[in-house]
Amino acid sequence: MMKSGLHPEMKKTKVTCVCGAEFEMLSVRDELKTEICSNCHPFYTGKTKRITAGGRVEKFNKKYGIQK
Repeated sequence: MMKSGLHPEMKKTKVTCVCGAEFEMLSVRDELKTEICSNCHPFYTGKTKRITAGGRVEKFNKKYGIQK
């Protein structure tokens, strides 16, 4: 059993992203603003930038004189 008056009141909150997406969720605040959401996050949109090793293997092989 929870004590009354101890916990903050949960209410529907409007969340706004800088990309323009808006949705509702439960929170103790009236309004939330975020910089990134699932509509614009690179992981969820599939627009991730792949960073390759960029010659690390070749640099290692050259440094230690390893021939292929």
